[in-house]
Amino acid sequence: MDDTQIEVQARLHDEARRTAQQIDPVTVQHPEMTIDDAYAIQKRWLQIELERGRVLIGHKIGLTSRAMQLAMNIDEPDSGYLLDDMVFENGCSLEAAAFCDPKIEVELAFVIGTRLQGPDVTIEEVLQATEAVIPAIELIDARSYRKHPRTGVTRSVTDTISDNAADAGIILGDYRADPREIDMPWVSAVCHRNGDIEESGVASAVLGHPALGVAWLARRYFDHGVGLDPGQIVLSGSFTRPVDCRAGDDFKVDYRDLGLIEFSFS
Repeated sequence: MDDTQIEVQARLHDEARRTAQQIDPVTVQHPEMTIDDAYAIQKRWLQIELERGRVLIGHKIGLTSRAMQLAMNIDEPDSGYLLDDMVFENGCSLEAAAFCDPKIEVELAFVIGTRLQGPDVTIEEVLQATEAVIPAIELIDARSYRKHPRTGVTRSVTDTISDNAADAGIILGDYRADPREIDMPWVSAVCHRNGDIEESGVASAVLGHPALGVAWLARRYFDHGVGLDPGQIVLSGSFTRPVDCRAGDDFKVDYRDLGLIEFSFS
C-alpha cells in the first residue's frame, strides 16, 4: 500500500472510533495488504491521535495463545497502543454505545520501571525492568466488521492490526504485585457477568509466561529503534476468551490474592 492509501485507512479507523460506526476491513479494498501495511496504518492512526493531543501511555499484546495464532494464520503475537483516554478505573461504568462491538479479556499489566530495549530481551530482563504487575481487563473493540455483513467474510489478522490490534481500553485493578513475589504463570482469574461465570483462565496460557509477551514486544520494537519506557503500561495478553459486553451488564473479575475488578456497562 502507498502512503495515500495508508492515510485514508488510518483516518477511516479514527473516524470509526470517534463515531462508534463500523467500517469495512482494509482487505475489502486491499486484499493483498501485508502485515507491514497493517502496522503502517496503525502507526499513522497513532500519529493522528497524538496530533490531537492524546498521550501514549503504553502498549498491548494480542494473539498470545497458539490456538488464536492458528485461527488467524499467524505465527507470532500482534501489538497495539494505549492512550491516556483509554484508561479506566476499577468500579467504572462504561457506555456500551460509545463502542462498536465491545468485548473484554482478562489479563495482567506490566508497569515498566526502567527502560527495556534490546534484540534479545529475556524473561529475567523483563522482570528486572518491571516496577509492578497489576490485574487488568482489556476492553477490545472492532472498528471494522469482525464478520462482513454483506460478504460474511471474517476479517484477517492484517485487518485486526490495522484496527490497533482491537485495543479500546484498559481497566486497572487496585493491587500492585512485585513480579518476583508472585508465581506469575499460575495467577488465575474468574470472570462473572451478571452473577454467572463466563470465563476463567490461568496466566500461563499467555505463551507459557506473561513476561514472554513483554519480551517479544521489546524485541520487535528494537527493530524499529523503539524501547519500552518507564511508567508505560504493557498488557501482556489475554488468558481467557473474549466476553461480549452489553448495556446493563455488570462484571466482576476475581483474581483471588490479586483482588477484584468490577465494572458495568450502561
